[in-house]
Amino acid sequence: MSTYMPKAGEVERKWYVLDAAGKPLGRVAEQAAVLLRGKHKVTFAPHVDCGDHVIIINCKDALLTGKKLEKKFYYHHTGYIGHLKAVRYDTLMAEKPCKAMELAVKGMIPDNTIGRAAMGRLRLFEGAEHKHAAQKPQVWDR
Repeated sequence: MSTYMPKAGEVERKWYVLDAAGKPLGRVAEQAAVLLRGKHKVTFAPHVDCGDHVIIINCKDALLTGKKLEKKFYYHHTGYIGHLKAVRYDTLMAEKPCKAMELAVKGMIPDNTIGRAAMGRLRLFEGAEHKHAAQKPQVWDR
């Protein structure tokens, strides 16, 4: 018996919906990262992009536990000397909750071509409605 090796053209991609309402931001991001990588499949191989499409709804209702809203910061650099920008997470969650979710998911997938392709299959929505009903996404509750 030989080991099954998936091929990029044979990967079957499904669509999943994750509801972030009332759940911790990191827990939802972790589930999304597993689905985007394809680690939930028995045919997973780390060198092949086996992941599925993920839709995360209600990003604005995701929670940060403890005092993370006041103490956690998102840092980015503009490219100019001394221009390190810091945004507190209470501001980020109020203004751009989808950006906070995207940063959490991005930190959990690899920084290579497979990871960049996986991030392209992530769709984020602030509210409960999404525009991908034609793909017949399944609700992921695990």
